Formats: sequence, structure tokens, C-alpha cells
Amino acid sequence: MTNKALLTRNLTPEEFKNFYFLKEELKDFCRSEGLKVSGSKQDLEKRIIHYLSTGEELKDNVIKQYSGKTSSEIALDSKLGENFKCSEDKREFFEKEIGKGFKFKVKFQKWLKANPDKTYRDAIDAYYEIQNSKEKTKIDKQFQYNQYIRDFFEDNKDKSLDDAIKCWNYKKSLKGHNRYEKSDLVIL
Repeated sequence: MTNKALLTRNLTPEEFKNFYFLKEELKDFCRSEGLKVSGSKQDLEKRIIHYLSTGEELKDNVIKQYSGKTSSEIALDSKLGENFKCSEDKREFFEKEIGKGFKFKVKFQKWLKANPDKTYRDAIDAYYEIQNSKEKTKIDKQFQYNQYIRDFFEDNKDKSLDDAIKCWNYKKSLKGHNRYEKSDLVIL
């Protein structure tokens, strides 16, 4: 199920906040209204809420910073630096040091951004520590699907991923929050 048909310029900001939209649906809306389509899902939501409120485009004052370094110029003792970006050159560096299985997972990304004075060597140590941790990662607000699926399985260990997805699709088509509730099982 999709809420794409609901997303029109006639929607109020309050109504918009009551429904779940996929990032691609938000981008399609922005394209159709001549708004910028770049940025995170949260950026798109802010842009759309502003547009629905004012009829005007939100002016993004985002300054793009690029280090200009290639993966071969990054050294183990290089500092991570402020405003760390998980870019292709950094992915290449970590893959070379850690192996092809390397991924910029959320917990590691947060560590990188929170530790600008640390070195890439420290980052590699932190990566292994995070990988070996049994602690569940906190799921950020914009990843409602992931949180829903996690909560669904905590309450329904006997159900399948298909069941969880059916319930999610049902839930996101309803007005209101998108948190898992036992009553969502009515769709199964």
C-alpha cells in the first residue's frame, strides 16, 4: 500500500504529519512541485511542511564541504575531522583496512561524527568493538519501518517477515502514528 495519492499541495502540514510517506514518494512530490529533491528523508519532510504551510520553497542554507582527499591520502594516524562524511574515498579506505565486509552502519557513523579528534586507527578499533557488541542499536525516528519490524518480532516470534510487512503496509495506510500495536494483526 502507498500513501502517494494523499500527498498533494492541498494537504495541510498537520495532515501531512499524520501519514507515513516513503522517501521516494517525498522526492516525487518535490519534483512535481519544483522543489529540491536532495537530502535526507527528514530534509525532504521539512521542505514539504514549509511548502505546504507557505506555498514557497524552503531555502536550504547547507554548505557542502569536501575534503578533497582520496583513500590513498588517508592515513591511519589522520584525524577524522569535523563534519565527517561517509564518502566513497573513506569507504575505500575502511574496506582496504577492514576488508570487503565493511559497512557504514548507523552506530559506527554516529561514533565517527562524535569523535572528530580521533584517528582512523581509533575508528577501526571502534568499528570492531561495535561489531562485537551485543547491544541493540537505537533506531532513529526516520527509520520507522525498521522500528516497526523490530517491535513486531519482539511481540510475535512465531510470525514471518511477510506477516510483518503486511501489518506494516496496513499500519502506514492508517492516519496517525506508525508504531506497532497488537491490533495491527487484524490484517493477517
